[in-house]
Amino acid sequence: MKYEDEVFISYAHIDNKPLAEGHRGWVQLLDERLRIRLPQLLGEEARIWRDPKLQGNDEISEILMQRISRVALLVSILSPRYLKSDWCLRELEEFCRNAVSQGGLTLSGKSRLFKVVKTPTPRKGHPTQLRGLLGYEFYEHDEISGHDREFDPDRDERYWQKFEDLAQDIKEQIERLRSPEDSGKSSAPVIYLAETTYDLSEQRDKIKRELQQFGHLVLPDEELPLRAPALQEAVREYLKRSRLSVHLVGENYGIIPEMEAERSVVRLQQELALERGDNAEFSRLIWLPPGLQPKDERQQKFVADLRNSFTSHNGSELLQIKLEDLKTIIQTKLTQKPKSAPSANEGAGTARIYLICDQQDVDAVESLRDYLFQRGCEVTLPLMDGSEADVLQDHKDNLLICDALLIYQGRASEGWLRMKLRELLKLRGYGRTTPLLSKAVYVGAPELPAKKRFKTLEALVIKEYGQFNPAALEPFLAQINKAKGLSL
Repeated sequence: MKYEDEVFISYAHIDNKPLAEGHRGWVQLLDERLRIRLPQLLGEEARIWRDPKLQGNDEISEILMQRISRVALLVSILSPRYLKSDWCLRELEEFCRNAVSQGGLTLSGKSRLFKVVKTPTPRKGHPTQLRGLLGYEFYEHDEISGHDREFDPDRDERYWQKFEDLAQDIKEQIERLRSPEDSGKSSAPVIYLAETTYDLSEQRDKIKRELQQFGHLVLPDEELPLRAPALQEAVREYLKRSRLSVHLVGENYGIIPEMEAERSVVRLQQELALERGDNAEFSRLIWLPPGLQPKDERQQKFVADLRNSFTSHNGSELLQIKLEDLKTIIQTKLTQKPKSAPSANEGAGTARIYLICDQQDVDAVESLRDYLFQRGCEVTLPLMDGSEADVLQDHKDNLLICDALLIYQGRASEGWLRMKLRELLKLRGYGRTTPLLSKAVYVGAPELPAKKRFKTLEALVIKEYGQFNPAALEPFLAQINKAKGLSL
């Protein structure tokens, strides 16, 4: 099918009226920016059409209807006025009617409709043709005032992020139109990026944007149904197609769908991913923002249930790290090929232990190091001299090749220990593909109140404030023995 125009912008005239004299209208700005950005992305001009003479009381002419019939993609600027405009709804209806007769409303599984939400409108009031689309929301909801506020099209970075998302997606559809033989040939893994609550929507957008830039198909690519049975069916189908699911869990509990008594959409998606089961072809990541402290009792229980019941298995993880570290781990998972677990015979040999300590505790760990050597372990200490880059690279290399990890805290500060524990959550981001056989924290002298209070579920905790006691290391060595099949 040859199209006269590749993109048609459908809008209500009132939504293009500038709020101040001498300013350009919102729709005009979007139009002008697409006419610049799309050629930059495509490397050649894009054919965009918008009728600037459009008036709310004008009659739709036969000529206009004919031109709409020769349009490839429709961008609807949704607003309260759009929903009340017979003109706008006729344009949408006419485009969809012609699209169906020309092969359908989708191209390579992607809609030819783009829903741009300028001003918030109730989802149930959206035209049927647009209701299932995710849309591009150019506004935020202010939790304090309860009002929705449109992004400033000149100064707000979030406006430009949404604009870039829209431009990138339109660009991809235009490329599919121009080269249909290349459509749908991406071999990049499919990702299920679970819908989340409003407090994490910006973080979700950042992850989605980066994944799409790497060529991944990110699901869901349509709005999830509002009724629980239909929602569960849709999510199960999405998960079947996915290599990885990523779940962002924040402060808010979220919407509870119709026909569901207690579980929110966020919780349902997580449970359905758990139902999908971890294996070589599928795993899941659950992310909690650092410092998360939900106030909603339902969310407090949900987060507690996750922390109490979750066990890492086949690459699935519960993480509470910075967003940038999460993105690194996602990419690492997607670029690594699944590996089968080594057999006991393959694992036999000397156990490599990375004994991490601060420079001021080097002398204090000599007794531990000597004892581990006597037990047949290869023990490595951090590099203590050299450039900062060399020290960091040596540290990462040791984290990748060691079989087990022992962190010693003596004179080192509580902040130093916390930093080392956080690194345990980043091992996949550094490129490690196999689990550690054992992880332990050895807390030595001097005895301090903070050390007495210290506890963690990330590793074994050994507290010995007096002289080194070899028996204290037995639980650590027993874990290595069991996992690697050694007589230590």
